[in-house]
Amino acid sequence: MIEIPFIAGEALYTTVWLLNRTVIWTRQKHIDWKREAVLFLMYVNLAVILRFTFFPFDRINGHIQPLIFDPSTAYPFRMNLIPLRQLLWYETRRELYVNVLGNIAMFIPCGILLPLIYRKLDRFWKVLLAGMLISLCIEIVQLPFGVRGSDIDDILLNTAGTSIGYGIYLLTFGLKRKRA
Repeated sequence: MIEIPFIAGEALYTTVWLLNRTVIWTRQKHIDWKREAVLFLMYVNLAVILRFTFFPFDRINGHIQPLIFDPSTAYPFRMNLIPLRQLLWYETRRELYVNVLGNIAMFIPCGILLPLIYRKLDRFWKVLLAGMLISLCIEIVQLPFGVRGSDIDDILLNTAGTSIGYGIYLLTFGLKRKRA
């Protein structure tokens, strides 16, 4: 059994992010601070997604519980490939609302930030596909962790969040372009 503490996971993510940015700054020989600010917002968004998709929600003594990899519980994989089935299994409406709204809300920034970061993501379907692929990657990486389950509903809700974010992006930045 391998335990990955939350702080170690975030530290690894931050280290990889900073090394990546440092290599890029070195190669470019300059720093575009406006772009870096948007990239930092994406870093924060991905850190939040990492927290809520990989580490258990329950806290013990105020501490976030570690992510546990136990080969004896990893297989068979816990996954749901039937859309909307899991949404009917929540014990309370509150749990349902937290899951639905949380999965949507986590990906709204992706729909806003991805087209700001990548110029080629200039169409609704491209941003939607990018958000869906990010969500799919998360669900695939969750497979071997017996505590977490992979669910098609998460992909659908995350993609819905991305589309809402893209709508906000269009309302905010699309109107600015038309005025210019």
